[in-house]
Amino acid sequence: MQWLRDRGFTGGYTIVKDHLQAVRAETKTRRAFVRMEPAAGERFEIDWGHFGALVYEGTPRKLYAFCLIECHSRKMYLEFTHSQTFETLVRCHIHAFAAMSGVARELWFDNMATVVSEHDGNLVRFHPRFLAFARDYGFVPRACHVAAAWEKGKVERAIGYVRQNFWPLRRFVDLPDVNSQAHQWLQQVANQRRHRETGQTPEERFRPECLQPIPTIHLDYRDSVDAFVHKDLRLCFDGNRYCVSPRYVGHQLTVKADSSSVTIYHQHQEIVRYPRSWRRGQTFGAERFQKELFALRAAAERSAAQHRVVAWLGPASEEYLRRLATTDRSLVRQVRELLTLIREYGPDAVAAALAKAHAAGAFGADYIANILRQQQSRWDVQPPLCLRDPALNQLATDPLSLAEYDAFILGLGPREKASCPLRQESEHPFGSETGRPRRATARSFAPPVHLL
Repeated sequence: MQWLRDRGFTGGYTIVKDHLQAVRAETKTRRAFVRMEPAAGERFEIDWGHFGALVYEGTPRKLYAFCLIECHSRKMYLEFTHSQTFETLVRCHIHAFAAMSGVARELWFDNMATVVSEHDGNLVRFHPRFLAFARDYGFVPRACHVAAAWEKGKVERAIGYVRQNFWPLRRFVDLPDVNSQAHQWLQQVANQRRHRETGQTPEERFRPECLQPIPTIHLDYRDSVDAFVHKDLRLCFDGNRYCVSPRYVGHQLTVKADSSSVTIYHQHQEIVRYPRSWRRGQTFGAERFQKELFALRAAAERSAAQHRVVAWLGPASEEYLRRLATTDRSLVRQVRELLTLIREYGPDAVAAALAKAHAAGAFGADYIANILRQQQSRWDVQPPLCLRDPALNQLATDPLSLAEYDAFILGLGPREKASCPLRQESEHPFGSETGRPRRATARSFAPPVHLL
């Protein structure tokens, strides 16, 4: 009509439409078709149908219906999915074969890309992976001609029947809910109705003994991708993030998924499995594996040398090393010196000295070494000091305690002076326990000289 108006036509739209209908009626040719009625177990027809989308908390996912029909009985199998990938297509076939309890000799398809790689006239080149699947299950794939939907008219009519009878006036929560209602509808309505053409219900007409048996071993046709584990323990799959153990950071792991689960593998070993989520932007397993990371991090903060020290000296040494790390000393050097002391004095002696140093608040390998040297060194009894003047040798000194010196040097308060651990050898260092004076010896005067 736009073309006619540019050339001076002043009529209305209805005049043009009526004229075109008359012209088309004269030129349109009616084609005649022969109805095909395959024998029982001879033919399955398969096709996809698009049914809009399901929304998961704001995330839309396209919804497709896989439909398979046994052409002799018109028995139907229906399964809804969120994708039309090759793996999804094959899984739907396997589910349909199980529902039908067998496989037909021929399976008819249109020119879907997951089945037909190239179609040139009557020459068809099937997808190599699909040919392998057909060989494993023992059926012959058939592809319809391009734009010849009538060659698989039974499944085309079945999808129309789903749109008219199942889909309207229903509410769906998620993919399992759709498939649950579809399974119920198949059992109670679709496969129990009396078919207009056959005069029987599909269940009455269906003959499963005419189908080929299903292989006992099913191959793994789950969606499979390789994903890299980042430093935050996460890998990405289908718009979501899945967490794994910290030891797999930096590795390429294999993710396999179907409509119900997502499983992560390292080589051939299963690591973790999650339920399939059709939402996007979600993170799964973070709390579980972050706890594992925190537990490993506490142990990772200790070096291998620190682990050896703790193994030799026991759990008490772990707190000593933690307190030692808060000082200004080099922890690596202190641990190395402790290992040297263990090799020289043995773990038992070093553990006892460490306990004394910890009790005194002395944190450092040199303190422990000093305690060990004092414990290992011999204290020989010195002979009395003889002076030149015999009269001086007879002098008796007053009892003197060196605790005051120790308290002054260590900066102890009045309460700590009485319990000073460094000078409790004798209350009378220059006298005997009986209170009788004794002669001065060289050792008696050594401690004050040493402390000053």
